Amino acid sequence: MGASNKICPNCGRKMKQQFIGLQHCKCGMSWKKDIAYFERTKDMIFALARRKIGKKIKQCPVIRYKNDENNNKTK
Repeated sequence: MGASNKICPNCGRKMKQQFIGLQHCKCGMSWKKDIAYFERTKDMIFALARRKIGKKIKQCPVIRYKNDENNNKTK
């Protein structure tokens, strides 16, 4: 785990791995393999999506967003 840890550009702490290819810091900064560093918001949901690659099914980290339409139905 030593070499794969990223250092947060905001606070300088080591980031913790949530999924393979997705790491988080306590200050709200995250790092994902394909988009590099980004700031987390409250409407982000981090999940694993299953993708079929050849004969194998692999789990890849994805970022989804809460939509306000589902929350407005309860009002």
